[in-house]
Amino acid sequence: MIAGGSIRRFDTLVILISLAGVALLAWWYLYTMAVDMASMAEMPDMPTMAISDWDRRYALMMFLMWSIMMVGMMLPSVTPAVLIYHAVAKKAKKDGNAITPTWVFTAGYLLIWILFSVLATAAQWGLDQAALLSPTLIATSDTLGAAVLISAGIYQWTPVKNACLRHCRSPAEFISSHWRTGNFGALTLGARHGLYCTGCCWILMGLLFLGGVMNLWWIALITVFVLAEKIMPYGSLGGKIVGLLMISAGATLIAHPELLHLR
Repeated sequence: MIAGGSIRRFDTLVILISLAGVALLAWWYLYTMAVDMASMAEMPDMPTMAISDWDRRYALMMFLMWSIMMVGMMLPSVTPAVLIYHAVAKKAKKDGNAITPTWVFTAGYLLIWILFSVLATAAQWGLDQAALLSPTLIATSDTLGAAVLISAGIYQWTPVKNACLRHCRSPAEFISSHWRTGNFGALTLGARHGLYCTGCCWILMGLLFLGGVMNLWWIALITVFVLAEKIMPYGSLGGKIVGLLMISAGATLIAHPELLHLR
C-alpha cells in the first residue's frame, strides 16, 4: 500500500513535469520561429513582405506566436496556484465531492492569456501599419520606446497593479475565497485567476516591442521578472523598484534617443 504522502509527492511531480514539458515545448517553438525570422531578415526582399503582408494566414501565424509565447512565459508563474488547486481538489474528493481535473483549472487560466494574444496581435498589426515596427518586430520610434517604458514603470505603482498582484501572490487565499465545484467552476476559477494575472502583467508584455518580440533573451528576462514578482518574499517591493528604473530608463531615452539604436 502506498502512503498518502508518497501519493501527494507523486502527484506533485507529475504536475510539475507536465507544466515544464508544455512550457519547454512553447519555448522550443519560439526558438525555431526566432531562427526562421532571423534568417528571413537577412534576405533583402523578404522582411518587408513578411511584416507588411497581413493576410489571414500571416495574422493567424502571429496570433499563434503570441499564444504560445504567453503559455511559455506564464506557466512558470501559475505553477504554485496549480499545485494548490490540485491539493484542494484532492481534499474535496476525500470529503466525498466530485474532483475536477487540475488541467481544467490550468486551461481556464491559459484561455485568458490566449484571448489576450488577440489584443497583442492587433497591437502588432496597428504598429506595423503605422510603420513603427522593424522587420525583427522591434519598435522603431524613440518616443514609442520611451512611452512604453515610462507607462510600464508608472503602472507598477498603481492600485490596480497592487490589487491584481496581491491575488497572484496569494494563490491559496484566492482559491479558497473563489472556489467553485464542477468542471465549469474549475474553468471559471482558472479564468478568474488569469484575469488577475493579466491585470498584473499586461503592460509588461508591451516591453516585448521595445526589446524585440522574438528576442528570446528579452522574453526570458520578462518571464523571470514576472515569476520573481509573484513568488519572491519582497516581490511586490522589488516590482516597484523596477518600476522606478523603467521610468528612469524611459526618461533617459527621451533625453538620449540615440541609445535606442544601440540594440
